[in-house]
Formats: sequence, structure tokens, C-alpha cells
Amino acid sequence: MDNEVTIESRVLDAADALFYAHGIQSVGMDRIRDVSGVPLKQIYRCFPSKGALIEAYLRRRDEWARTELEKRVAAQVGSTERVLAVFDWLYDWFDDPGFRGCAFLNAYGELGAKSPGVARVVREHKAVVRGYLGRLADETGASGADRLADQLAVLVDGAMSAAAVTGTPAPARQARAAAETLIGAAAP
Repeated sequence: MDNEVTIESRVLDAADALFYAHGIQSVGMDRIRDVSGVPLKQIYRCFPSKGALIEAYLRRRDEWARTELEKRVAAQVGSTERVLAVFDWLYDWFDDPGFRGCAFLNAYGELGAKSPGVARVVREHKAVVRGYLGRLADETGASGADRLADQLAVLVDGAMSAAAVTGTPAPARQARAAAETLIGAAAP
């Protein structure tokens, strides 16, 4: 069992690096085999199809993003600072030379219409992020916290898209300033 976990991790490590850097459709299973060092037969034993591997890749990305974001937010004391920490975390992520945008939006753009499984995982991720932003918005005591959470979610997605296109982390700062304005406007 431990060997299967190690093999699965090696395959997911390779898929994550390749899919995120080069796009899903441009990466074949042979390339994943070459980078992971795992024979195709073993890859398909862990992931019966490329679609299953893509979904596992996205779930792993979801876990990484939520864990890292929650750590950053938890380090803040005030409710407004906790919301704004989301955008500070985004800034640091966007500033990474390997940043290529939102893996979920990228996957949906490539495969969403053709792959109900990918579309489902992407929607689940976005719903979880929106739910998390909703809890943070509630903590601020904002009137219309639900609406504020929707607005914050749009800022997050917009900042990710803009940062990917422009190649600069600046959209995170702009989204942070907009979030601060929205929080102030929704203050009780």
C-alpha cells in the first residue's frame, strides 16, 4: 500500500508540474510517465484514465490552495485583516515565477465543456472558496455579508486572471484595495 501511495504521489507531482506549466491538453500520458519515472501500466492502475488523473490533480491543487490560504488568514487577528490576508496571500502566489493563473479556471477553459468530471471539480472548488469567503465576510459583521462574499469571490477570480495575463502580482493589490472599500461600505 505504501508503495502505491508513493507511486500515486510521484504521478501527481509530475502531473501537477506539467499540467500547470504547459496546460492539460498539451501533456500526454507518455510525458507524465517520463517525468514521474512510473511505467504507464502502474499509472493506469492508480488512475484508470487521464480524466481521473486530471480530477485528482485538481483535488490536490484545491487542498494545497485551501491549506496555504487558511494558514495565512489564521495568522491575522482582526476580521477585516483576515479578509485582506486573502489578497496578501494571492500577491505572494502571483509573485512566484511559476505562477500560471488559476489551475481551475485553466482546466475549465481547456476541458470544462467536454469533461463533466472536470467541470464538477472546478465548480466544487469555487463553491468551497466562496463558502470560505462567506465565513470571513460574516466575521466582519458586514450587513449583506453574503453579497460581500460574492463580491470578494469575483475579486479573487479577477485578480488571478489579470495577474496571469499581465505577468505581475499588482492585481492582488488592486483587488485588496477594492475589498477594503467593499468591507468599509458593508460595515454595520
